Amino acid sequence: MSPVFANFTRTHIEHVAVWLAEVFGGPARFTGELGGHQALLRAHLGLSITEEQRTRWMELMAAAADKELPEDELLRRQVLEYFDWGTRIARDVSAGPVGEDLGDPGPTPRWGWDGLM
Repeated sequence: MSPVFANFTRTHIEHVAVWLAEVFGGPARFTGELGGHQALLRAHLGLSITEEQRTRWMELMAAAADKELPEDELLRRQVLEYFDWGTRIARDVSAGPVGEDLGDPGPTPRWGWDGLM
């Protein structure tokens, strides 16, 4: 099994950064320029993400949170809960075939102190 992130392009990394900015309250560029939540889900179709790969991504996000977030355990826990929620959706969606009709998943879910917004 190859690492999920082995072949990330610079463009993909930039798209992830635009998504993270929107999720955490920045401008809605991911929605406006990159297709929003529907495009995010579609990008995961057919990837067959394993639980091991999902867990590894969570480990990387936890390490980034330790390094980049203020020393606030509640903040860290809630941010990681958002990532955990999102990675479970990505894993589940990834089992579907490319081109599958996902319906309307709604807007890009944003993180907030009171849960998703």
